[in-house]
Amino acid sequence: MEALSRMISALVNNDFMAGFSIGDPNMGIINISHLLSIDDTLIFCEANQNQVRALKALILYFEAMSSLKVNFDKSEMVPVGKVNNISQLASTLGCKVSSLPMNYLGLPLGAASRAILIWDMVIERIERRLARWKRLYLSKSCKITLIKSTLSNLPTYFLSLFPIPTGVSYQI
Repeated sequence: MEALSRMISALVNNDFMAGFSIGDPNMGIINISHLLSIDDTLIFCEANQNQVRALKALILYFEAMSSLKVNFDKSEMVPVGKVNNISQLASTLGCKVSSLPMNYLGLPLGAASRAILIWDMVIERIERRLARWKRLYLSKSCKITLIKSTLSNLPTYFLSLFPIPTGVSYQI
């Protein structure tokens, strides 16, 4: 994956592709063109036919070089904002078109961080765990221990990214 990262960076550095910039000009601006996880890659570029063609060429080169295969049936192009030629761009890459908000690695992308809807998954997970224990004959102290265990095992990553709304914490 390091080779892919270097290849994408080379496309960006040579102006064949652009990511997006974040930050304050006074504090420093960071350009983000891609994010890699173990077996997943997010690539950011403009809704531009030339950039998508350059990305397609890079992927084909990476496949030939590494003997790995990119599964375009599982790949998605997600426009941010209004993109008129999204079907044509997706066709060039050979992938599906998706839209925001969506889940990625179990986290909601494009949803308002304060929206209670994004917490439904966490609440459902807690309810499922606790529902199994209702049928068991447990002492009060055992039930408290199990509830504390469930609450301490909430998705830590999720909680580190999104502040929990007061209504959700009461519901939990």
